[in-house]
Amino acid sequence: MSPQARPTQAAVALGGVVIAPDQVLTKGWVVVENGVIKSVTTRKPAGVMALATDGVILPGLIDLHGHPEFNVFAPWEPPKTFINRGQWRGDPLYQQLVRDPWNQLTKGGTSASVKKGMTRYAEVRAVVAGVTAIQGASKDYPNKAEALVRNVDLLIFGSQVARSTVDFDRLRPDDIDSIERSITAGTTKAHYIHLAEGQKSNQASINEFLNFTQSPLFGPATVMIHGTALDRSHFGQLADAGGKLVWSPQSNLRLYNETTDIAAALDAKLPIALGADWMPSGSPSLLHEMKVAARYLAENGIEVSNKQLVEMVTSVAADIAGLGDKLGRLEPGRAADLLVLQRPFEDAHDSVVAAYPSSVELVMIGGDIIYGRADLVRQLTTIEGYEVLIAWGREMGLDTRFGSPEVALPSGPPLRLLDISRQLIGRYPPIGPIFA
Repeated sequence: MSPQARPTQAAVALGGVVIAPDQVLTKGWVVVENGVIKSVTTRKPAGVMALATDGVILPGLIDLHGHPEFNVFAPWEPPKTFINRGQWRGDPLYQQLVRDPWNQLTKGGTSASVKKGMTRYAEVRAVVAGVTAIQGASKDYPNKAEALVRNVDLLIFGSQVARSTVDFDRLRPDDIDSIERSITAGTTKAHYIHLAEGQKSNQASINEFLNFTQSPLFGPATVMIHGTALDRSHFGQLADAGGKLVWSPQSNLRLYNETTDIAAALDAKLPIALGADWMPSGSPSLLHEMKVAARYLAENGIEVSNKQLVEMVTSVAADIAGLGDKLGRLEPGRAADLLVLQRPFEDAHDSVVAAYPSSVELVMIGGDIIYGRADLVRQLTTIEGYEVLIAWGREMGLDTRFGSPEVALPSGPPLRLLDISRQLIGRYPPIGPIFA
């Protein structure tokens, strides 16, 4: 990280209800120093700046399915129920409401692309909802090594540990060979791939999965996104290969009126993470997606505890991403990516599942405070350099400096969210709001 990009921070200790790997500390402290977690303890540490909160402290959320550059749009209301991904891609309304605006922002005739502003806008949307790592950034995502939010399938902690594929049938033989070699070498620990995204009666979606199982890429690195058309036998096949699953119920239900047979996936003992997908059909945030998942599970009699739901966006997600040694748990030596949420319930996990972006008190990435209540930011560091804004009725501080030189420089988007918003609205006025 560039030493000038974010404010330097002395050792700090945050107190509250701490969700530790093996227990919940009702009066816990997380000590952060030099970008990593130094200790997790029940004793208030001496000799460091200590701030007691009334909130729940947990690892930063990990969103394992998204398409960040599209998260500048307002949600698209599907005009009908579709049978698979290919059908809605060809719908005229989708073209009008999503693809045409995308082209206007990224091509714009003779005007320069504003994609760098789009990506930073999407990163802000993620971080204000407690997400500190995302999946799905495209290959031409700007500043791959210097994103505001960590990208699990681009450069992260100095290396790239994952690859992503949307359409298996569009991979060229040399693409398959490249991914296979990286998996064999152990450098690619996760291969995210959209598979079987359609209704359960849609044979084309099922065939997509069956064809993939015959490829050299099918194996322990496979992280299947969606799998909505599949049954218990398919999930068993994936589990036997050592694969994993990412579930995005909101997008599935809106597009197909069906979602993944999650009971069958659980029965197959598949590791499962949650992903908010993208704004056109998914949830506005991963916190919103947790509500959809919790309701679907409850209404269908599927027993998944709130603790398990929280793990789907923290520890289990980190393990699936091949980053379980660095993210997803509050343990000494790990990156200090953490989140503080309001605590409306005595049970910490219940409070997390009930949370919305307006519940976010503080977000830290690598020991740096990226977003938080302005009064907390002022207690922990100097607020000069932060963008102070009103979010859901509260004064919040947002730090978008990391990897964000001024727009006049070719290496980054505008510095401030206000300037990014103006840039995007200037090109396409109905940009989807973040704090609505």
